[in-house]
Amino acid sequence: MLYQPEIAQNTGNIGRTCVAVGAKLWIVRPAAFRLDDKRLRRAGLDYWQHLMLEDAINWDDLTHKLKPRRFFYFSRFAKQSIWDASFEREDVFVFGSESSGLPDSILDCDNPQSLRIPMRPEVRSLNLGNTAAIVLYEHQRQMRMQMEQ
Repeated sequence: MLYQPEIAQNTGNIGRTCVAVGAKLWIVRPAAFRLDDKRLRRAGLDYWQHLMLEDAINWDDLTHKLKPRRFFYFSRFAKQSIWDASFEREDVFVFGSESSGLPDSILDCDNPQSLRIPMRPEVRSLNLGNTAAIVLYEHQRQMRMQMEQ
């Protein structure tokens, strides 16, 4: 789930990753671009037609639509590492906008469902598309492990 994304190309790349793993992409408006933006579709290549995509008019609309699923919030300020989290099939991964992340009204960095991707202190943040790919593939890895048990 992307909260008010700002860069169409990032959203397009995330959409392509969602297609690769069979995940639905939710976008909480307003986005800084239109969902039919050429840059968005170019980044998603010819996979965009296969994307399960839905948008919500605001945060409350999204949480209402996705209840009772568990939400995980991603921020470089979160105390908990992604490597310590146990994911389930229907979990929702919440990513903030490229320039400001998630607002304080959504993100509680002390919440155990607020997660960060470990990185060296020289790096302030990762590209949103890269972050989403790491999270989605960690989810896939955990789901595979659960199926094998």
